[in-house]
Amino acid sequence: MELEVRHLRALCAIADSGSVRKAARQLGMTQPSLTTQLRRIEKALGGQLFFREPTGTRPTPLGHSLLCRARPIVAEMQALVDEIASASYREQGARLRIGSTNSPAVAGWLRRLRVRLPETDTTIRTDVSANALLHMVASGQLDVAFVHEVEGSPLRVPDGLVEHELIAREPQFIALADTHPAAAQEVVRVADLAEDHWMVDPTVDGEWAGLRRIWTAAGVDPRVVHGDYLTTVDLVTAGEVVTPCQPTARSRPGMAIRPLYGDPLAVRLFMACRQDGALAASPEDLFADLTASYMEIAWASDAYREWLIRHDPPLPVPT
Repeated sequence: MELEVRHLRALCAIADSGSVRKAARQLGMTQPSLTTQLRRIEKALGGQLFFREPTGTRPTPLGHSLLCRARPIVAEMQALVDEIASASYREQGARLRIGSTNSPAVAGWLRRLRVRLPETDTTIRTDVSANALLHMVASGQLDVAFVHEVEGSPLRVPDGLVEHELIAREPQFIALADTHPAAAQEVVRVADLAEDHWMVDPTVDGEWAGLRRIWTAAGVDPRVVHGDYLTTVDLVTAGEVVTPCQPTARSRPGMAIRPLYGDPLAVRLFMACRQDGALAASPEDLFADLTASYMEIAWASDAYREWLIRHDPPLPVPT
């Protein structure tokens, strides 16, 4: 087996994300196929490249040696691709490539950007991994990214990126069936959900660590179901699981969204772009449209609006 650039790119993705699962998602592959590819590479090289641990993967000494040589090759190839793509974009017209972790504010952001930049081809890429999106901005695959950082689990922000902070601490709420006893309360305590199954997406950067922290603080050890937050609605409304959610999340029939007492789980929201990047609009304009979109969706959410009224609002009321 001869090593190709795609193999080196895969190894760098595993090292950067710290997880074969996250790397596979970033590369647009399935986890089994990437695992098979990694085993073939290790067999061809005659040694193990990564230690597999419960918390993820980390390079072995052989892996470190290979990565030191692989990264410059991958970077040079990406630079070449970007240079060719940039020339093509100049011929075809302006383009703005946006990345985002899942947020209801993104739709309004895109709508505003298309009004502001009618001649620009604006595209969106969503990913549960904020670290992957930030890496794509740093490597030139994206122009800007809107991401969240779970409190207590800092993201690995690459050098050369500029952060525009939208909210320093956005509280995370809980979604549960409207027939759940705790749904009758304005604010739910974590201890009230100790006997429930919690749906957790382990691929979301920092999510598992954040939840373990609040469970430990509340003295509970609930049962956990791993899944995708985008597909949990039926399980929540059926009363099978409860799950953390953004305060801007839209409630569905049979579902209640409530704040957690003391707001123990929170995230920081920010937009990131390259310090020397050439954007179709100024970062200030992009951030202004993002802020307006977030304000709109925040105050339109019944649960979040009530929370904002009771607290010092992190954003002004939209006019």
